[in-house]
Amino acid sequence: MKPTIRDVAKMANVSISTVSRVMNSPESVVESKKQRVLGAIEELKYKPNALARGLISKKTHTLGVVIPDIRNAYYAEIIRGMEDASKKLGYSLIICNTDADRNRLFSYLNTFYEKQVDGLLYTSDAVFPDYYKELKRLRMPVVLVSTHSMEYELPSVKIDDEQAAYDATAFLIEAGHRSIGMISFDLSDSIAGQTRYQGYVRALREHNLEFSKDNVFFIQEYYHDPYVAAESLLRQAPNLTAVFASSDVLAMGLLSYLYEKGIQVPDEISVIGFDNIRVSSLTIPKLTTVAQPMYQIGYRAVEKLDARIGGEADPQLRELVPHEIIVRGSTRRLK
Repeated sequence: MKPTIRDVAKMANVSISTVSRVMNSPESVVESKKQRVLGAIEELKYKPNALARGLISKKTHTLGVVIPDIRNAYYAEIIRGMEDASKKLGYSLIICNTDADRNRLFSYLNTFYEKQVDGLLYTSDAVFPDYYKELKRLRMPVVLVSTHSMEYELPSVKIDDEQAAYDATAFLIEAGHRSIGMISFDLSDSIAGQTRYQGYVRALREHNLEFSKDNVFFIQEYYHDPYVAAESLLRQAPNLTAVFASSDVLAMGLLSYLYEKGIQVPDEISVIGFDNIRVSSLTIPKLTTVAQPMYQIGYRAVEKLDARIGGEADPQLRELVPHEIIVRGSTRRLK
């Protein structure tokens, strides 16, 4: 049988809590006891588990992560940033996919509570009143990642989606385009739908361009086919010279549709996406897009959560990180 912390304590003739202090804060243990414990650990070949390490600190050194769709390439860089920051700060991650389903989310939250994770990284979904009530009930430190809440005082890390969408649309306008369409997430999506749509509309208005509802196609379902969305938009607005898509995946669906229809990009229509996922530089033509610093978002979220777990004051509750437009071959200036 594998030796336990009790075996170490018995051999060293100390309490279990003393063994735990030696592993977590050895400076707090008198030298004689510390040496007995270290000797017992060496002789027994004892390897402490997370629960044993947390007996004194009451921490498991684990963080829970909930994401709405693990298949979405956007989350790869987010999670990489989280993982690197967690490794640096001494945490492990437990990652759960909710499929944007309330019941699955609540089930995972209770699993995290049972496993006594130190905090929660809540990604990309809105915080509805019943969600917030459950978070409060579980009394779990939380940081929102690529989402935010204006209703509740919850720390968050994200870009300014409204301004980013404005900048994408203004980029097309400044390139000479006047008939600009948008493939948008539904307005019920307060994180990536409503905000990015508002940025698009504001850019048109501030540049004195007429807005037409036919120039926008809203994705009604979470797993809507990007190709079908592109087809639907261009059926109702066939004379567009440029399209702003609310994600790179939607933009790639548009590129695929245009290719099959023999419509040249960017000669006949310019396309700009949103996110700058890794494959956006591998499309033909390469995709112009709004780049989110996804790695930085994930990294900062863990740092922010670690500070919250440690009881530190947060100088910036709702933290916005910068975005930028990466210009590639899918857009051109009109003569």
